[in-house]
Amino acid sequence: MNISRNFLVIGSVYILVGFVMGMYMGGSGDHSLLPVHAHINLLGFVLMTLFGIMYRVIPGMAGTALATAHFWLHQVGTLIVVVMIFLFFSGRIEEASMVPLAPIGEGLVFLGGLCFAWNLYRNA
Repeated sequence: MNISRNFLVIGSVYILVGFVMGMYMGGSGDHSLLPVHAHINLLGFVLMTLFGIMYRVIPGMAGTALATAHFWLHQVGTLIVVVMIFLFFSGRIEEASMVPLAPIGEGLVFLGGLCFAWNLYRNA
């Protein structure tokens, strides 16, 4: 698995989704999904692009089990968080209905971040 490439490619998909959502909000004047837009751009594009660049710049980090764990934890966690925030801010679910999925998604993103930090500490 090419961790760097995968983070960069998936990050580019997230930015395209963020662009479309931003254009929709700007055109409609409805900015109620702004938190979703922000999470798509930050967790999806910005972090994944930074992770991809870091794995490219420090190749010793890329071939590790920590890198693979980081990749999958971040992918699954980000998807869960973005979907849950979308469902909440679009009025499809109540805040109480976000439990337990939203905290699980947040926890997965956090665990992925721990894998990245430990990998950086060990190999950078």
